[in-house]
Amino acid sequence: QCGVPEPFDATRTFKLYIKGADAADATRLEAAVSAAGLEYERVNRIAKRDFKGAFIFINIFPESMEYDEGYAIWTDPNGVSITAKTPAGAYYALQSIRQMVEAGEWQTGLIVDYPRFEYRGALIDISRHFRTVDFLKRQIDMMARVKMNRLHLHLTDAAGWRLEIESYPRLTSYAAWRTPHDWKGWWYGDRQFVEEGTEGASGGYLTKAEARELVAYAADRYITIIPEIEMPGHSDEVLAAYPELRCTHAPERQGDLCIGKEATFEMMQAILDEVIEIFPSEYIHIGGDEAGKGDWKECEDCQRRMREEGLESVDELQSYMIHRIEEYLNARGRQIIGWDEILEGGLAPNATVMSWRGEEGGLMAAEAGHKVVMSPHGYCYIDAPQDAPYSQPESIGGYLPLEKVYSYDPAPATMSEDVSKYILGVQANLWAEFIVEDWHYEH
Repeated sequence: QCGVPEPFDATRTFKLYIKGADAADATRLEAAVSAAGLEYERVNRIAKRDFKGAFIFINIFPESMEYDEGYAIWTDPNGVSITAKTPAGAYYALQSIRQMVEAGEWQTGLIVDYPRFEYRGALIDISRHFRTVDFLKRQIDMMARVKMNRLHLHLTDAAGWRLEIESYPRLTSYAAWRTPHDWKGWWYGDRQFVEEGTEGASGGYLTKAEARELVAYAADRYITIIPEIEMPGHSDEVLAAYPELRCTHAPERQGDLCIGKEATFEMMQAILDEVIEIFPSEYIHIGGDEAGKGDWKECEDCQRRMREEGLESVDELQSYMIHRIEEYLNARGRQIIGWDEILEGGLAPNATVMSWRGEEGGLMAAEAGHKVVMSPHGYCYIDAPQDAPYSQPESIGGYLPLEKVYSYDPAPATMSEDVSKYILGVQANLWAEFIVEDWHYEH
């Protein structure tokens, strides 16, 4: 702050000036001014600006500061000037103003702010229990208010496929529906899927149009949606819909895609082609976690693949798949990100690692020069109870109070700069095995 701060009167009608933003960003910023509860009239002719009356002046000036998402807010008794390098920075400034307006604590003076990390994410699991577009929009709104900028959508898992794929329609006409509504009843029951339209069927999926609507809605709030398409594990629903992709020997219930079959790659590549048409995110999350790998040891096709490629272990077989998928996406201008199991058997050259089983995998990847998002379950798996477990709704277990979550530092001062420079940021994950209803998710 500069000078002696004074309470700022935010109840007036302001003249709003926006400089340096294109039409789309100006519309987004104007909407954020309105959402902050400020009354205004838009003045389109910047040259006519008059700072003698009540004003809000938003100036996007690329040379104003080093940080892409940083901003400065200067408030004097007449009005407020926001300066930012990018429209996203100005948007975050308006979120801070909204906080001050709602708290009744806006004062004159200077605020300079910028994010420590470029990646500030949350995962929403819509596989175990499907969530509607309206529900997801509500979560996007809440993320925007606290300046989060990555929504990781967990779209596929054993319990249901949740994105329309035209080239493989049974993923949504069959593998998106089950008769027990709750995951627990399904998982500990027969784990069967049913045809869409079956009486009593529960489930659902995002159509392509709905997914694009969400992408646009998030972009208006400077949030990027990162889709996750699980492979090769957690793929029970894929194999239920397309059993020809199972390993050759195996029992009916399988969860890992057969890496020995070329049809597996044809399918995954076709799916990814449709995914990247919908989601403009640089990153496509490919899962890579918790593959059982046991079936591959007995499968004729997988064993043949290992011999042909000179692979010595099933870990290397999974790595072979991740490498191929990375090459496929890189050729289309995208990058892969995966859970830390993708380190096993050799990490794909350009892969980014999301470290969930602790920090060890992330540190190993960063030391090797790979980008990392820290998401250790001991701090970031927010499906654990936040209070005494007996007082909370049913959950996966554990105990994770807000204080512990908030204490987490993904790049502490003790971490060398050679490693910390690869830490993109942090992500909280809200898995939904035991979260059946919307109210519980928001709890």
